[in-house]
Amino acid sequence: MNTPYPKPINPSETRIGWIGIGVMGSAMASRLISAGYSLTLYARTPSKSLHLQSLGAQLAPFPSSLAQSSDVVFTMLGHPPDVRQIVLDTPAGLLAGLKPGGVVVDHTSSHPILAKEIFAAAHEKGCWAVDAPVSGGDIGARDGKLAIYAGGDSDVVKWLSPLFDVMGRVTYMGSAGCGQKCKIANQITGGANLVGLSEGLVFAEKARLDVRKFLEAVRGGAAGSMAMELFGERMVGRDFRPGVFAEYAVKDLGMGVDVVEEGDEDVVMLPGAALTKQL
Repeated sequence: MNTPYPKPINPSETRIGWIGIGVMGSAMASRLISAGYSLTLYARTPSKSLHLQSLGAQLAPFPSSLAQSSDVVFTMLGHPPDVRQIVLDTPAGLLAGLKPGGVVVDHTSSHPILAKEIFAAAHEKGCWAVDAPVSGGDIGARDGKLAIYAGGDSDVVKWLSPLFDVMGRVTYMGSAGCGQKCKIANQITGGANLVGLSEGLVFAEKARLDVRKFLEAVRGGAAGSMAMELFGERMVGRDFRPGVFAEYAVKDLGMGVDVVEEGDEDVVMLPGAALTKQL
């Protein structure tokens, strides 16, 4: 298929909409503004958008009105029901206002089935949808080093690459929903790493080791991980300011542990993920 727009993406012409300005969303939107793109925001609590407005972002009263003035709309929300309401609700939802050829990119860690539903609804309008959850926490969002897992049409993902490149590194995972499936697998792996890192540091401290020397000693071996690089020093310094919120990790792990996709006949047992979710 052809890409939805004949002209390549560039800051002078491509109009960006953004919905979701929490810890992650605000940092990601800021990077797009710094790269020269014009952003229009929708915020359920407008006062939270003051920082981005000070950088030049405009504020829209509804998701639908934001979509009407945007070529690409990004969402970075908390939970799948939030995504459903913002994107699919009528008459004020995002898809209700998106013009044919428009693209919605959902960065929320959401459900693969919902991603497929949004893709189908967008297609009916002559639009495109990409599920593109991210990993890397607040540091990765701020530094533009997020891992981005994209599902949907491969040509659309390729066309969006100049925008993804501002925020991190995108990997095309497959058809609609595959980005979300990759994120769930990522959370299962990352959650276990965080539990191991936490307990390793507790043990090292109780064993009267220098915990910073412990981190330095093991980071190059099999125990080293991106979780250690992102959070090890923060744990040692007892800096527990949230990069992301625990409730979102529980939500993501729950989708891996509790949800069986339609058509699946085999039940996959994930005892480690279940324990990580419980902890």
